[in-house]
Amino acid sequence: MAPDLLARIKRQGAVPRHIAIIMDGNGRWARERHLPRPLGHRAGMKAVREVVEGAIAAGVEVLTLFAFSEENWQRPPTEISALMELLEEYIAAEVEELRQQGVRVHVLGDRARLGPGARAAVERVEWETRDGARLVLNLCISYSSRAEIARAARLLAEDVLKGTKRLEEIDEEAVQERLYTAPWRDPDLLIRTSGERRLSNFLLWQLAYTELYITPLLWPDVTRRELFEAILDYQRRDRRFGKVTV
Repeated sequence: MAPDLLARIKRQGAVPRHIAIIMDGNGRWARERHLPRPLGHRAGMKAVREVVEGAIAAGVEVLTLFAFSEENWQRPPTEISALMELLEEYIAAEVEELRQQGVRVHVLGDRARLGPGARAAVERVEWETRDGARLVLNLCISYSSRAEIARAARLLAEDVLKGTKRLEEIDEEAVQERLYTAPWRDPDLLIRTSGERRLSNFLLWQLAYTELYITPLLWPDVTRRELFEAILDYQRRDRRFGKVTV
């Protein structure tokens, strides 16, 4: 449960309001154990519950998880099928617990590419958790940051063509309002597991001034203790947003 770390977080204050996580390492975790890749993804479900419960305990307001990228559609059909089945299974198993814990789930990405079962599961979890007020849980599924930005540009171009927005009104705020993440502030902290040091086409616009925390742990091995360690590291940072501290 890591109560010692949680107590330190509470004493130090300045908890990140929005945490984003690139959940990486499921395949490597399975390979190291000579298991099929889908079993690595299944093992990662436990880590999702850990960080959700840890985020609630720490007082985080928004948690955004990179679950399935648009590029992941290029993986073998058997693995994609297993991932979609796992998504449906996760929602069926966790939706009631999420609702009871006050978690409001949103799915961000191109859901048109999801099959009927996965799309129905996504709509179900969003509907059944719509009243959650303790934590917003964003699941990025079939998500590409470049596609998100292109979509925002397309929507703004349509506004100009329709005459509802003038060209000179298109600024950073206008773009921000057309992103999937428009209802929430940008992430304060990004956590990436498995030791990789890249953004992988995740929240490229939103991460402009986000603090980064890289852990060598593979995603299935992550517990709330690692989340708390990342928050404590964040609390030691001096965030200047390009300004100079006098």
